[in-house]
Amino acid sequence: MYVSMKDMLLHAHHNNYAVMAINCVNMEQAKAIIQSADEEKSAVIINISPRQMKAHGHGEIMAPMIKNMAEKVPVPVAFNLDHGASFEDITDAMKFGFSSVMIDSSSFEFEENVRRTQQIASLAHGMGLSCEAELGHVGQAAADDNSNVDLYTNVKQAKEFVERTKCDCLAIAIGTAHGAYPKGMVPKLDFDRLRELKTELNMPLVLHGGSGAGEENIKKAVACGINKINVCTDLFRHATNATIEAVKENPMIDYMDLCIEAQNAMKDFIKSYMRVIGSSGQYSFKKDNGPELD
Repeated sequence: MYVSMKDMLLHAHHNNYAVMAINCVNMEQAKAIIQSADEEKSAVIINISPRQMKAHGHGEIMAPMIKNMAEKVPVPVAFNLDHGASFEDITDAMKFGFSSVMIDSSSFEFEENVRRTQQIASLAHGMGLSCEAELGHVGQAAADDNSNVDLYTNVKQAKEFVERTKCDCLAIAIGTAHGAYPKGMVPKLDFDRLRELKTELNMPLVLHGGSGAGEENIKKAVACGINKINVCTDLFRHATNATIEAVKENPMIDYMDLCIEAQNAMKDFIKSYMRVIGSSGQYSFKKDNGPELD
């Protein structure tokens, strides 16, 4: 099923689990993600950022391809613009056929973030799409932004922000960061802040920078109220490592077989992650193959 993020994240919110949001730039990754969701009976979100679209996975190609694949499986699949910053990038995604968009104006002052998010949320809802927003700022691991408490989400501001913008889910900053953390480092997350945000907002919450955060942190974040976890770096690393190993074993390997090796490695990782965050098995099916939530 090709759907927006809204209903799947509400189901995750009400049933205390999280859905993976996995960055994807080509067919092999899309197949790995959707096949994993189907086999695990799990909802899934496919993410792509404006930078990734400009560099490789062009949106006008990715959207119809993913929609076509999604419509062939009974589990919910959403295609979401990740970290949409410019109005043009976001409206382009809407035109291409994305089912969801994220407006990231977290680097702006509060009132400007509200104004920009209100505009995009209104447009998205008018088209039947869901809208994710961010308050606080999830920065870069390389810059040690995860330890900067000044960037964390303010609980009182978050309540006002959600009420004014009508966003469907909120990305919060509690100690994770984008990209790869320094070797051996596991970020320390502010779980008390997360619990406060969940209690105050009572809505789906999003954790960006899920790669490298550590399984213990991920499990606890889900238990405390996270319902969407963005994963990019870890997935790309699994594909890279599988490709390197395959070439080492057989330097003359056929390119198609090489793609399949990477695809299978990504599936192993995705399916394992889905089990950790509790999304596996959330969608069962009747004999007529119609969806039925557990």
